[in-house]
Amino acid sequence: MPNFCAAPNCTRKSTQSDLAFFRFPRDPVRCQRWVENCRRADLEDKTPDQLNKHYRLCAKHFETSMICRSSPYRTVLRDNAVPTIFDLTSHLNNPHSRHRKRIKELSEDEIKTLKQQKIDEALEREQATQELNESNAQNTVSQEGGEEQEEKVVPLTLEERENKDYLKSLFEILILMGKQNIPLDGHNVDDLPEGVFASDNFQALLEYRINAGDEVLRKRFEMTAVNLEYCSKTQQKQMLEICESCIREETLREVRDSHFFSIVTDEVVDIAGEEHLPVLVRFVDDSHNLREEFIGFLPYEDDPEILAVKFHTTITEKWGLNMEYCRGQAYIVSSGFASKMKVVATRLLEKYPQAVYTLCSSCALNAWLAKSVPVVSVSVALGTIEEVCCLFNQSPQLLVELDNTISVLFQNNEEKGNQLKQICRSQWTGRHDAFEVLVDMMQALVLCLDSVISDSSVRWNNFIAGRAFVLSSALTDFDFIVTIVILKNVLSFTRAFGKNLQGQTSDVFFAAGSLTAVLHSLNEVVENIEVYHEFWFEEATNLATKLDVQIKLPGKIRRAQHVNLDAEITSENYYKEILSVPAVEHIIQELKDIFSEQHLKALKCLSLVPSVMGQLKFNTCEEHHADMYKNDLPNPDTLSAELHCWRIKWKHRGKDIELPTTIYEALHLPDIKFFPNVYALLKVLCILPVMKVENEKYEVGRKRLKAYLKNTLTEQRSSNLALLNINFDIKHDLDLMVDTYIKLYPDKVEFQEEFLPTNNTEVTEDA
Repeated sequence: MPNFCAAPNCTRKSTQSDLAFFRFPRDPVRCQRWVENCRRADLEDKTPDQLNKHYRLCAKHFETSMICRSSPYRTVLRDNAVPTIFDLTSHLNNPHSRHRKRIKELSEDEIKTLKQQKIDEALEREQATQELNESNAQNTVSQEGGEEQEEKVVPLTLEERENKDYLKSLFEILILMGKQNIPLDGHNVDDLPEGVFASDNFQALLEYRINAGDEVLRKRFEMTAVNLEYCSKTQQKQMLEICESCIREETLREVRDSHFFSIVTDEVVDIAGEEHLPVLVRFVDDSHNLREEFIGFLPYEDDPEILAVKFHTTITEKWGLNMEYCRGQAYIVSSGFASKMKVVATRLLEKYPQAVYTLCSSCALNAWLAKSVPVVSVSVALGTIEEVCCLFNQSPQLLVELDNTISVLFQNNEEKGNQLKQICRSQWTGRHDAFEVLVDMMQALVLCLDSVISDSSVRWNNFIAGRAFVLSSALTDFDFIVTIVILKNVLSFTRAFGKNLQGQTSDVFFAAGSLTAVLHSLNEVVENIEVYHEFWFEEATNLATKLDVQIKLPGKIRRAQHVNLDAEITSENYYKEILSVPAVEHIIQELKDIFSEQHLKALKCLSLVPSVMGQLKFNTCEEHHADMYKNDLPNPDTLSAELHCWRIKWKHRGKDIELPTTIYEALHLPDIKFFPNVYALLKVLCILPVMKVENEKYEVGRKRLKAYLKNTLTEQRSSNLALLNINFDIKHDLDLMVDTYIKLYPDKVEFQEEFLPTNNTEVTEDA
């Protein structure tokens, strides 16, 4: 809403962007002076609070000496400013006009009083200037005489204290907005009518605090132009960066105290139109708990080499982590990003060999392998699967329709049907057997989507009907069918292996020993790919026939054959060369890369966990595998003897004592302090990304990240506010934030103090 000037015979309003408007002061004495000078009888019976809230005067009614304007974005009144320039006669030229702003006629005594007030004000200003000059001269003499004295802590001046309190209020508002996930911007400027001024969320909260009685903000902004922003976008960004840095530093301080850590990134996300990598850190805290915390977003780069450099620079220089203590790295990637993140992992391994490249415990091995396959049809199929899952999860009514379809198709196998119904209500695309589930549900999915398309009633809205039509066409494309069938069969060789990696500690230990068998099976597939592909393709054609889908080559291949008649190729051979062979060979290579010799040696060290020792009849030999962590041990020379004592302790335990089954349990043993080398090894093994976080309450970083991304519109996301929202329970030091701001941006502080000769500094900025 625009503000109109309260002065008589003045028709200006605040939508004139080059003109500042000021509130009436809340101070009763000054407010009375303003009312008297306005000569508006209808304002005399209003309280200072009413005048401050509802009435404004434009800058045209103040002498230039009363206004401080260092830039087009800062307009401030001096603390003793009083309006003196008014048009009190122009209404006389039109005596028949109606005046809402009634002008009060002054008596001769009132005129004399006003003149005397002006004389007194001039004398006060002259006296204040003289006192200021004398004070500066004394300070100069004092500084010259004290050069040889020891430096003492200089107490803050009144202006400095008020400025720090003011900045603290701003930081409090920003932190509140971050924790409550309130975007800084309010109304979209493009949606507002021309000439209408609307406060953003930050300025609205400032005004609310002022009206609620925040004296610090009131003194600062009481005389500030109301149609300009209190805090510029630039200053907000600078303060948010300091908030983000201070909050992050609280977590990083714990990481440094722990020494060893691992780095994990999640899928690339869109933050206000730009791609970013979410970065999380794993470490064991002082209470021996494995934690996974979100520490920030990293701008994504298309060039993997540039991305690797910026990734390393951000972690080491900006965030201050010593990568020499990094013992693991893992990257959860969307389809199409795997090869680039692999370059990042390789470059870090070249510099830091002990930063073992591993799988992440929160991502199924088969899902990770499928996303890494560099075949276009696989990326397209994965995208389609995610869209199908998303559509059904968005509509409970559509899920009921799918349940009914499954019931009809699985009348003779109710157990299988009920199992599929339960799976449909979960995020099944991340399962180890996701492709098996999809193949089983294909007919039900297609029939359900077709029923939505053909339904002539108003049960389904346009969005669901439109998406159903698109997805039904995608699912009934033969290229999609053959892709998911081949992936199902290829990944069946790694399904059990990947499931064990996400199981108990003993499952992970024995899975490491089964990798050789998995690779042997896949190599056998490569050697006999003709036979295997024939069976896979036959399964795909049978499914296509059931769905009444024509078996054909992709359109681009058919069009190419029309041009080159000699280049005839069958569908079976085409998919063997373009999909089956590359998929199997790629998966073999990925398994070798992700499960390197160092990674396998680290997993072999899991025999330190007492339950694994028990399954091995306490006939273990960790010394050989633990050699890679020799420099991480407090007493490496006594490792062999300590491991022997560790085995004897559990081998000859009492009958009522159960063996700890996880690293978490072992780290919390009361007498673990007597085995410092074992503790150090368990601590390093615990932070490997492949190991799951046993206590879910310490895995909140990833869950809160997902919640933030789900609940926040893309255009309203902010990397700074996201960190505050995700880490809302981390303590923060407002004094540290204020001191950091003053240190980094002294020019801004100096400007704010420039116009504080006595009590108040009233500065506003507009971006």
